[in-house]
Amino acid sequence: MIRTAAFAKLVLAMGAISSLAACGGGDDAPTWPPERAVIAHRGASALRPEHTLAAYQKAIDDGADIIEPDLVITKDGVLVSRHENAIAILNTDGTVREATTNVAERPDFAGRKTTKTIDGSIITGWFIEDFTLAEIKTLRARERIPTIRPANTKYNDQFEIATLQEIIDLAKSQSAVKGRTIGIEPETKHPTYFQSIGLPLEKPLLVTLEKNGWNNKNAPVIVQSFEVTNLKELSKLSTVRLAQLVSNNGRPYDFVAQGVSNTRTYADMITPAGLKEIATYAHTVAPYKELIIPVVRDASGAATGLGQPTDLIKNAKAAGLKVHTWTFRPENNFLPASLKGAPVGDANARGNSVAEIQAYLKAGLDALFTDDSAVGRQAVDTFKP
Repeated sequence: MIRTAAFAKLVLAMGAISSLAACGGGDDAPTWPPERAVIAHRGASALRPEHTLAAYQKAIDDGADIIEPDLVITKDGVLVSRHENAIAILNTDGTVREATTNVAERPDFAGRKTTKTIDGSIITGWFIEDFTLAEIKTLRARERIPTIRPANTKYNDQFEIATLQEIIDLAKSQSAVKGRTIGIEPETKHPTYFQSIGLPLEKPLLVTLEKNGWNNKNAPVIVQSFEVTNLKELSKLSTVRLAQLVSNNGRPYDFVAQGVSNTRTYADMITPAGLKEIATYAHTVAPYKELIIPVVRDASGAATGLGQPTDLIKNAKAAGLKVHTWTFRPENNFLPASLKGAPVGDANARGNSVAEIQAYLKAGLDALFTDDSAVGRQAVDTFKP
């Protein structure tokens, strides 16, 4: 990602670097986030349709320290919270494969259906960047995985799509109500793609954080991404804390887009040398949980239990990084056999996610993403180091 002249002028105009120290900088170590922080993954997404203000509120009520909005951007440049820029995806036969909004049922938006290539995947559906914020605000959120979370479908079509500003407003107001700091951990989704279509995410993100007094290292903010180039650029423009997400396979898409000049993989990034590189621009590394504790699998490939921790946390901390991991989900569908709840054949039944989380806390985890903040809170509060 190339730093544009306009972006450079914006940062200078904001007085970003000089003003950061005045916004709570200095050399004192920040007191936020708390030890073993509970991060509400897309809000309380096990209990409400994800990325809605209702899901974030439920997570806060249930004890979340941090709420996580995935950020995409509208046609008119406003950051909103959706898991993907595709807000409804179709199968080849025209049926809906996945939808986080009711857009596929809106005749007035039928003409917005299109096919795009997003990070190498061909997708047919409706995309956030083809709508203005005013249009997006006429849509309503829906449960993304209704077969696993059927109870959430009773909330379908009740909630608007939330903007980043609305989420910050909620975090600030609830911090006052609850008497504790509620932070945010926004993820920039598909930054290389959005850069390629002239809608970069980083500029409006920094502008919004600056407007709210949160564009500094002591703000209750951690910006995360699966890509690297945008995080490195942000590290030059702001002291806000950054988290490098790491998948269990493949490569960051910005590396893919760079072609043969960059063949590094996620596996390369979590070697001791790779972790030291991450520490040059990020505060935190956030690998997929099985990179920290692999699951044990039987001959058929089914997960039977948790294995022994790898050296990832030890190596990350040796490099000076905090470690977060994702995602702890309470349903049997997401748990190994040893942690499933009765009836074990019911994918929607709840298992022992508390025990799963506490195994990772024992391994030295600093923060955890969970779809049910009440479960995460219970795991943290009852954990005995």
